[in-house]
Amino acid sequence: MDSITVIPGDGIGPEVIECALEVLDVLDTGLFVDVLDHVDADRYRREGQAMNEADLSRIRASSAVLLGAIGRPDVEETDYVRGVLLRLRHTFDLYANYRPVRLLHDRLSPLRNPASRTLDCVIVRENTEGLYSGIGGNLRVSSPQEVAIDADVNTWHGVSRILDFAFSTARREVCLVDKANAVRAGGRLWQECWQDTASRHPGTATRHLYIDAAAMKLVTEPERFDVIVASNSYGDILSDLAAALAGGIGLAPSASLNPGTGFGLFEPVHGSAPDIAGKGIANPFACLLTTALLLRHLGHDAEAAAIDAAVAESIAAGRVTPDLGGSLSTRQVTRAVLASL
Repeated sequence: MDSITVIPGDGIGPEVIECALEVLDVLDTGLFVDVLDHVDADRYRREGQAMNEADLSRIRASSAVLLGAIGRPDVEETDYVRGVLLRLRHTFDLYANYRPVRLLHDRLSPLRNPASRTLDCVIVRENTEGLYSGIGGNLRVSSPQEVAIDADVNTWHGVSRILDFAFSTARREVCLVDKANAVRAGGRLWQECWQDTASRHPGTATRHLYIDAAAMKLVTEPERFDVIVASNSYGDILSDLAAALAGGIGLAPSASLNPGTGFGLFEPVHGSAPDIAGKGIANPFACLLTTALLLRHLGHDAEAAAIDAAVAESIAAGRVTPDLGGSLSTRQVTRAVLASL
């Protein structure tokens, strides 16, 4: 029997995770759920760390992690978030960030004439290298002569495996996004790996765009995209842009995966949203769609499809929270989804 570790976290995290757990209970998947409700900002403030080795041992015993949100305004130390999110990514080598984006209803899109176009693509983002690798530092701090350096780290191993994963998820095309014309060293490595990987997948169409052109075309021609693959920072930017085109981050699921081991960290994109935490109006859809991703990853395809359909039905009927133009609370939206199930 598969088991999952659930980390509710901070802010609206516990609120949306509660909804996800109710849905899992109704679907009766047989999954064992281990809830680590102590991995949060309160524990970090008390003990100096939010997640210890005992917690990691419990996580290792599971097949996946479902995370609500990490982060709180009164805990400004970056060590807190890095000690949870980045520790999980690096401990389990979750190098592939998978962000599916689909417009569930025309009225959600900020684009003109959304009925005449489709948006159904995936952003595949390298998740362990690039500008977020943490390599760099400051010289002559807090002086007019201060120098700040952040290294953009790219390896043949890291780039090749994310490109391979992107091709494995494609239905018709993979589009590489980089800035090889300006960022020459890393750009050359990505281009060499791209040519090598594409040659091993002759049945999949390919396209290459620079990051500025890709951002523009996502807005003007969203229907053209199937799978976009990019570095850590470029993928981060494009995935949020794509989410906005599909209705906002309240609808954005994500997964950080190790395709080799099968382990994954699944989390809604919206973060802890401290400005609405505790008000009962958090949008649970991103967490529910993330739960569907997790279930599909573990082989529960029918249950995942049921969640996707129930969310789409609720949106079509206008049973939504204020961020999507509705007036329902988190609990009311969850009841609407449960009714559909």
